[in-house]
Amino acid sequence: MLVGIAVLVLVVVLLLGVPIPFAFFASALVIVLGGGYDYTFLLPYGFSKVSSLILVAIPLFILAGNLMEKSGIGESLINFVEMFIGRVRGGLGAVMVVSCALFGSISGSGFATLSCIGTIMLPRMEKAGYPRGVSAALVSSASLLGLLIPPSLNMIIYAFIGGQSVLSCFLATVIPGIILVILLSATNFWLLRNNKEIRLAERMERPVFVKTLGKRTVRAIPAMIAPVIILGGIYGGFLTPTEAAAVSVIYTIPVGIWFYKGLNGKTFRESLIIAGTTAGVIMIMLLSVMMLSRLYIMENVPQMILNAMTSVTDNTVILILMVNLFLIIIGMLMDDTSAILLTTPILLPVVMQLGVNPVHFAAILGVNLGLGCVTPPTAPFLYLGSRIGNAPIGEMMRPTLWFILFAWIPTLALTTFVPGLSLFLPRFFGLM
Repeated sequence: MLVGIAVLVLVVVLLLGVPIPFAFFASALVIVLGGGYDYTFLLPYGFSKVSSLILVAIPLFILAGNLMEKSGIGESLINFVEMFIGRVRGGLGAVMVVSCALFGSISGSGFATLSCIGTIMLPRMEKAGYPRGVSAALVSSASLLGLLIPPSLNMIIYAFIGGQSVLSCFLATVIPGIILVILLSATNFWLLRNNKEIRLAERMERPVFVKTLGKRTVRAIPAMIAPVIILGGIYGGFLTPTEAAAVSVIYTIPVGIWFYKGLNGKTFRESLIIAGTTAGVIMIMLLSVMMLSRLYIMENVPQMILNAMTSVTDNTVILILMVNLFLIIIGMLMDDTSAILLTTPILLPVVMQLGVNPVHFAAILGVNLGLGCVTPPTAPFLYLGSRIGNAPIGEMMRPTLWFILFAWIPTLALTTFVPGLSLFLPRFFGLM
């Protein structure tokens, strides 16, 4: 009864627009007062949990992502990928998807990917005759590859809360991310297969093509070196995730200033402010959810959820589908970071009792929350994509549903019911 009231308070204050950390605090307060707990242990407990070196990677990756967004790295990646598939009908859409994956592998942020790649690509696609609704819907979905292609900020948070290896969680989402790239691109080609209004770029003569490709390759090399340094350092055992985040910042600053020339005093200051503000919000959220999750565990919430689910059915497949549905709904109601903070301490013990590997669950969680972020009615990424692309939500709804049906849901099904897709790389690198 007490837990039910606490959850109801959490939902109500969220719907009223109360900031998420305060909503978590309010729910925790209900349990403390109603359960007669000694509240003095909560703040020291929460502080002890968030005073972890691994969490330093979060503000550093946020800063690196903002610096990369403002430096011009995104445009160099787009120009490079466009050389290969830009002349195919619907090719610019595939260019956008691949560029989102590449930029996501550098920045680790879905919102940074959406704002950077969307700002560059959507005007190009509109000029080439692409329907605004399809283009905006596609970039809204593709930008979420930043949640799946490592380094992912959300996987750092999941690994921290769940007590798992950050490297294993990074690797668990790679293959699902690649599958999503392929399916989003294929669905985009299918949607635009009969569109005669799309204007293809003029064919280049071979010498011109080779010269242009050479210039764009040189221009893109520093951008493509970044994920090699970051991920190569992590998986080669030379860098911890926190050290890799610091290296990514140190690498981006000179490249952005002297090579891409997009960074200056003003943009650097803006990036610092954005990174500091975002990191502060995340840390407050972590503190609040650590205290709330501790109270949920003391109230035996995970076991209550499992008992409620098994009272409906004891079929493991149906139970996992119920977990997926719950995650999608949570993803529809709040942003991805908040959703991971809330669901990980509650659902991880539940799925482990159902026989799901916690590293496998990292991939399931990532895909589910990505799907929730583009599923109406809330769909935060969908609305941001609408603003960036100047496309009415009504025009985006139908293509979004096609991307959900033919890209997101198949990716989620494969990730959920074929554990090998998520566990292959962690096992290959000897992390499991």
